[in-house]
Amino acid sequence: MTLADALAAAAAQGLARLDAQLLLLHALGRDPLDRAWLLAHDADALDPAAAQHFQALCARRRAGEPAAYLLGHKEFFGLPLRVDARVLVPRPDTETLVEWALEHLPRQGRVIDLGTGSGAVALALAQRRPDATVTATDRSADALAVARANAARLGLPVRFLHGDWLQSIDERFDLIVSNPPYIAPGDPHLAALTHEPQAALVAAEAGLGDLRRIIASAGRCLRPGGWLLLEHGHDQAAAVLALLAGHGFAAVGSRSDLAGIARCSGGQWPIHG
Repeated sequence: MTLADALAAAAAQGLARLDAQLLLLHALGRDPLDRAWLLAHDADALDPAAAQHFQALCARRRAGEPAAYLLGHKEFFGLPLRVDARVLVPRPDTETLVEWALEHLPRQGRVIDLGTGSGAVALALAQRRPDATVTATDRSADALAVARANAARLGLPVRFLHGDWLQSIDERFDLIVSNPPYIAPGDPHLAALTHEPQAALVAAEAGLGDLRRIIASAGRCLRPGGWLLLEHGHDQAAAVLALLAGHGFAAVGSRSDLAGIARCSGGQWPIHG
């Protein structure tokens, strides 16, 4: 069997060509991004051990397991992050949150990322703004282990804390960011996400429960003039904006992702006196 034969067999079984190429490169021990090498060597014979590994990876991918888990990494905001089933796979949509946060993070500012998961948002901010003090929290000890390992491997100074949102935080920040769970229980989209940690996806109160908790407690942890920026579901912007306004935030507004969907909403804590 040649490399081209292996890819053709995977395609015949319904696997997307890009996924098949990435998994074959991984099975061969090569950089999964080196697709040019694969095309140049498509007539090479495939070692039986590599073929077996590739077929096993393809079977797991067809069963719905994210390619990022099979490869062990995912790029986010230019950072190569290691990921596995302990954390959500970072999505490109969340880069909208990072871009907005960078606009509101003052020089030598203090920022906290709530529910950091793999550390994607916190590490992206730390990498782009080495002058900032970056803290990240998660209520999952397993997720924090992944985030800490990513920070150590990338050499980025982020302080990680184990906790449930802002419950144990007794500090003030210039910026609070979060990509919390926001999918409603029973949402049909969950069927395609069964391999990812459900606690990081699903929230009570039609998906608004965790967003509501963060908004209600953020004021005591923000400096006057500080910002709270949140990622949410594609149809939740109006509800989140109303919650922000109802809890005293000013200049509330939303940002759209690359598809034009209002993906993040936020507001500024008032400057008193």
